[in-house]
Amino acid sequence: MMKQGMIECSVCHSKLVNPSAKTVSRAYDRHRSKFSKKQRALNVLLVVGDCMLVGLQPILVYMSKVDGKFKFSPVSVNFLTEFAKVIFAVIMLLIQARNQKIGEKPLLSVSSFVQAARNNVLLAVPAFLYAINNYLKFTMQLYFNPATVKMLSNLKVLVIAVLLKIVMKRRFSIIQWEALALLLIGISINQMRSLPEGSTAMGLPVAMGAYIYTFVFVTVPSMASVFNEYALKSQYDTSIYMQNLFLYGYGAIFNFLGIIATVIIKVLKETFFSPLAKVKEEENGVLELEPVQSNHRDTFVNIAAGANEEASHRVESDERRPLLPT
Repeated sequence: MMKQGMIECSVCHSKLVNPSAKTVSRAYDRHRSKFSKKQRALNVLLVVGDCMLVGLQPILVYMSKVDGKFKFSPVSVNFLTEFAKVIFAVIMLLIQARNQKIGEKPLLSVSSFVQAARNNVLLAVPAFLYAINNYLKFTMQLYFNPATVKMLSNLKVLVIAVLLKIVMKRRFSIIQWEALALLLIGISINQMRSLPEGSTAMGLPVAMGAYIYTFVFVTVPSMASVFNEYALKSQYDTSIYMQNLFLYGYGAIFNFLGIIATVIIKVLKETFFSPLAKVKEEENGVLELEPVQSNHRDTFVNIAAGANEEASHRVESDERRPLLPT
């Protein structure tokens, strides 16, 4: 006789465990029963919201372009994003510290914070890689449409799986490898279309620049994800909110350094590599090498200088003024 997964003898009434009973599923069902309906609804809402936000990200970035370019600095946007993450991590850390039980090690003490910062210094590596990846999310929009960018970002799943297999000795089932193979086939079919010929970007052909950015766009965040998992799981004693605070803090620092580097490069280009600076250097060189000229040579130089001044005056006063009378 079968009763609650047990086999009972009809003669001696002894009970034996049924080998075909699904004890694992029963334990899983009991574990699921601990979650309330509100918590299940919250989990579903979080998953759906994450899918929607992740899917909208490339579309919103594409819509922010004006005439095929960004009228803002992507590094500045990433810095503001990381700064908002830092604020969120601080708020969550304060909530966790407020709900601490008596006898637990305080989270907000200076000694605990310094010790946690020393133990989690490896988080600076994935933060730097994530900063590069966040910049590439904008750069990739200059070469591909949002659907293609999202499709290419799925290649990170395959690279992450390979890195987890090599670095962290993670094992995957046959079904998981088959799913990764199907993902790779789908991306390959999607990318069969050829790129436009003859166009260039940043001094490189579109095909060359697209291949380079795609390779970096796939490998860098994959390494960041694997290294981030290794760094987070190597410090189980540290609060997850404090680890997020360090990760986002490092990210904000790297993006701020990127803003400074961008400003410096822009100033150097405008100062030393602008056409006006080159013209001035050439004129100064002529005057220094040939201080004494003949009268007709001086007259020619003065006429040329006056012509240059008049032409510049006309352009500055009205750039749309026609050169010939109408």
